[in-house]
Amino acid sequence: MSDSVIDGIHGCLAEEFYVRPEDPQILERLEWFQDQKLALMMHWGIYSQLGMVESWALSDQDSDWSRSGVDWDTDVAEFKQAYHNLYRSFNPIRFEPDKWAAAAKNGGFKYLIFTTKHHDGFCMWDTKHSEYKITNRDCPFHTNKRANVVAHVFEAFRRQKLGLAAYFSKADWNAPTYWLKDQSSGDFTSRNPSYIPSENPELWESFVQFTHNQIMELVTDHGRIDILWFDAGWVCRDNGQDIRIEELVEKARSIQPWLLSADRTVGGICENYITPEQSIPSKPLNVPWESCVSMGNGFAYTYDDDYKSTRCLLRMLIDVVAKGGNLALNVAPQTDGRLPLPALKRMKEMGAWLKRYGDAIYGTRICAPYVVDRFSFTQKAAENKVYAIYTPDNVPEKKISIPYNEKKILRVKDLTTGIDIPFEQREGCIFVSISSPAPCDDYGAEYIAEVFELHTKDNNSN
Repeated sequence: MSDSVIDGIHGCLAEEFYVRPEDPQILERLEWFQDQKLALMMHWGIYSQLGMVESWALSDQDSDWSRSGVDWDTDVAEFKQAYHNLYRSFNPIRFEPDKWAAAAKNGGFKYLIFTTKHHDGFCMWDTKHSEYKITNRDCPFHTNKRANVVAHVFEAFRRQKLGLAAYFSKADWNAPTYWLKDQSSGDFTSRNPSYIPSENPELWESFVQFTHNQIMELVTDHGRIDILWFDAGWVCRDNGQDIRIEELVEKARSIQPWLLSADRTVGGICENYITPEQSIPSKPLNVPWESCVSMGNGFAYTYDDDYKSTRCLLRMLIDVVAKGGNLALNVAPQTDGRLPLPALKRMKEMGAWLKRYGDAIYGTRICAPYVVDRFSFTQKAAENKVYAIYTPDNVPEKKISIPYNEKKILRVKDLTTGIDIPFEQREGCIFVSISSPAPCDDYGAEYIAEVFELHTKDNNSN
């Protein structure tokens, strides 16, 4: 991931710089994207063995925040070499992608964002363009029937009819045409290439071709993909690291013309939606967007991680959706290939809540008054429905005042019971009474929300 503070700021400010695609097929796919609302993001690679942040400890420039919790009396060059050699011990023999996909489906997730390659350059598929990969014969997992991890993950999630986004780092700190070998062996490293591309155009062009080759390999050999999710935003034309992303996306769309492109934090025609990281915008955005947030403290697997509660996660989802976005919730697999039990528990509880109240989440769009007084609002305009989601600090009283006065309301349904309830619309509010608060036993024994479906047209009269 890029620096979370920068990304959070970018996500909140980028609306004014958003470039709306002109291709009708891409616009149609953005409507599909905005219907999905909840993605499962998965950071998984050789770094999971360390139980520390993914890739970043290799960058000396980022050592102040990426190397905490490590005994750095060890020589830094030795650490970098030891990190590189982690592929020699990576053997996730309990990797069962069908169980991942089933947990995602039951959890109410609609698409997957999977790390095909992070900044360290280790490839989770059988690429022909690098030996630093999961199928390298020096990696003990290479003999496993599921050694081509990306292929098996994608196939498993397709079987569950879930969408797919291929996370791909534009930076590659293992590629000898990005970090020169003499630098990666111990000299000072940064997130940038170890040379100036404009002064070494042939070397940079080799890296550009390497990047293009790997993306084309992913879109050609791994079935239908919905999104190319490009990370490492510093690799861009304005930073002197032009990989000709427009040309690359066009080539990828010649194979899969429906592909969305998330060239995150860069802007321009290849950033089809914006991606704040570990943050949620303070106000609604009128462009497609997706917040990537970890279920625990970070994106990579960490031993004894502190997971957010189900209540926190669902209320985060409600807030994101009311502001017009999607939530990409990161769950990091363990070193052995299993999903952590605390994460599975929360996924199951989220799915139970969404099974009952998902109508107020999936397929909705923003509507005034958005978020106010512990209420969040969404709508399905074509169905003449507005959803009011009430998330008080404590279980509410039976009489509730909904601060909504945008349209005349004809019916109110309590989504907990599924039945219409009496209401009054006056004084800028809708006054309702509930027979009992929404249950919480299926959602981690925590109260989540009251959800009301407000009908602006009486469809029952037709």
